Amino acid sequence: MASGFFAILDDVAALLDDVATMSKVATKKTAGILGDDLAVNAEKASGFVSSREIPVLWAITKGSLLNKIIILPIAFLLSAFLPWVVTVILILGGVYLAFEGAEKIYEFFVPHEHASNSMETKTMTKAEILEMEKTKIKSAIVTDFILSIEIVIIALGAVIQEPLVTQIAVVSFVALLATVGVYGIVALIVRMDEFGTRLININEEDNSISDKIGRFFVNALPKVIKALSVIGTIALLLVSGGIFVHNIDFFHHLLPNIPGIIVEFGVGLIVGFLALLIFNGVKALFIKK
Repeated sequence: MASGFFAILDDVAALLDDVATMSKVATKKTAGILGDDLAVNAEKASGFVSSREIPVLWAITKGSLLNKIIILPIAFLLSAFLPWVVTVILILGGVYLAFEGAEKIYEFFVPHEHASNSMETKTMTKAEILEMEKTKIKSAIVTDFILSIEIVIIALGAVIQEPLVTQIAVVSFVALLATVGVYGIVALIVRMDEFGTRLININEEDNSISDKIGRFFVNALPKVIKALSVIGTIALLLVSGGIFVHNIDFFHHLLPNIPGIIVEFGVGLIVGFLALLIFNGVKALFIKK
C-alpha cells in the first residue's frame, strides 16, 4: 500500500514537471499576444477619473475571467475530439494577428482621416459617467474575448501533442497568467500619473527631487502606452509568422539560410498586408454598392 502511495506521488511529480516545462514553452509562444493585450488594455483602462480607474479595471478583469471560463472548455473539447480544428483555428488566428499588425503599420505610415471626437465640455452627471464606463467596459471585454481566444489557441497549439490532462493544466495556467499578470501590470501603468501627482504634491517646494520624479511618471504614462503599442505590433507579426512557419510546410522550408526570427517577421508582414489588401478591397466593393 505504501509503495502504491509513493507511486502515485511520483506520477503527480512527473505530471507537475511536465506541466511546468510545457507552461514555459506555451508562455513564450503567447508572449507576443500578451504584449499586445497589455498595450490594448492599458489604453482602454486609462482616461477615467482617477478614483474610478481601479473599479473599472476590476470590472474588466472579471469579464476577462468569464471569457476564459467560456473559451477553455470549448478549446479542450476540440482538442479531445477534433484536434485538427485547433490547427485550423490557430492558422486563422495567425491571419487575424498578421492583419492587425499590418493594419497598425499601414495606419502609422499612410495618412488617413480620423473620426472627429469633438465633445462639448460639460459637467457630466453620475449616471452619465457610469453609463460611459459601462460602454467602455463592454468594449474592453469584447476585445479581451478575441485576444483570449488567440492566447488559448496558441497555448493549446504548443501542447497539442501532450496528454489531455497536461493540456488542461498548461493552458489553464497560461490563461490565468494572461488575466492576472496583464491586468496587474495594467493597474500599475494606469496609476503612474496618480503616483507622480502625489509625489509632486508631497511638499511645497517647486523643483524638489520628488517634483522631478513625479513629473517623470506623469510624462512617462503616454510614452509607455505608445511604446507598448509599438512592441505589441512587432510581436503580433512575429507570433503570426511563427504560426505559419511552424504549421505550414511551405513556409517551414522557406529561406533556410536566413535567421528564423527574420523569416517569421517577414512572413507575418507579407500575409498581414495581403489580408489587409483583401479586406480593404472587399470593404470598398461593399461601400460602392
